[in-house]
Amino acid sequence: MELRHLLYFKTVAEELHFTKAATKLFISQPPLSRQIKELEVALGVKLFVRNNKRVTLTDAGKYFKREVDILLAKLEESKEVVRKIHEGVSGEFKIGYISSVYQSHLAEILKLMHQEFPYLKTSLFEIPTLAQIKALENGALDVGILRAPVLSEKLKVKTLFFDPFVVVTPLMEQKTADQYRLADFLRKSPFIFFNKDFAPQYNQKLMEICKRIGFIPDITHEANNVHSILQLVEAGLGVSILPRSLKTQYEQLKVSFIELDAIPINTEVVLAYKEFNENPALTWFIKHYTQIK
Repeated sequence: MELRHLLYFKTVAEELHFTKAATKLFISQPPLSRQIKELEVALGVKLFVRNNKRVTLTDAGKYFKREVDILLAKLEESKEVVRKIHEGVSGEFKIGYISSVYQSHLAEILKLMHQEFPYLKTSLFEIPTLAQIKALENGALDVGILRAPVLSEKLKVKTLFFDPFVVVTPLMEQKTADQYRLADFLRKSPFIFFNKDFAPQYNQKLMEICKRIGFIPDITHEANNVHSILQLVEAGLGVSILPRSLKTQYEQLKVSFIELDAIPINTEVVLAYKEFNENPALTWFIKHYTQIK
C-alpha cells in the first residue's frame, strides 16, 4: 500500500463517483479503478459497493476514510512544520531587553508574531546593555532592545526612539520646577542610581545631568534594575533620575516625575542584531518593532 492508494481512495470516497474522481485526479478511470482494487486486495476488505452506477462506501470503507483523513491531515501538518524549520521560523527566538524600556509595545508585537510564526517559541531575557552586546555577538540572543552606544563591529543598530530624562521623587503635592530650587532640593536628597560597573555609559549620562543642574549627587543606594530603584524612591529612601518613558509604565507608583526641559540630554533606545542574520523571523520582528512611536 502506497501513498497514492490513500489519495485515490480519499478522492473516490469524497466524490462517490469514479469518473468525477478520475477527472479530479487528472487520470483516466481504468487506472483509478485498478488502484482502488489493489488497495482492497492489500487490505483484504471491500471498500466500495457499485450498484447501477451508484457508488457507496461499505462500513469498512467509512471507517477507513476517517482514518485516511486523519493520516493525510497529519502528513500536511508535518510538511508545514518541515517547511517552517527549513525557513528558520520554528525553534526558539531569543529577545534581550533592559529593565528601563517600556514593554507594552513588545507584548503587542509578540502576539502578532505568534500568529505569523505559530511554531516559533519566543523567549525574553532581561539583560543589561553590556551583557546583551556579548550575547548578541556570540549568538546567545537573536535581537536586543538596549540603550546606545552599542560599541560592536559585529552588530547592526537601528534607532527606536530618544528618551529624555526626568527626576523621580517620592510623591510630592507641589513639584519643584525652578532649576535653582530643584538643584537645592536634589543637593540635600540621598540619590539612588544604577551601579556604575553594571551600566557605566548610563551612569555617566546621569552624572552629566546632575552636573548641568549644578550639584554632585550623594549616591546612597545603588541598584542594577529600574524596578528596585523606583521601589526605593517610593519608599522614601531617596530620589533618582530616570528615562521619561518609565512614567507610563509605573504610573501606579506613589512617585512624582519632574521634567528636565532645560537640559536636552537624552538616551537613545536601539534595536541591535547581527547584520547578516537572514532568519525570516528576525526580519519580521525588526520590521514591526521599529514602527514603535
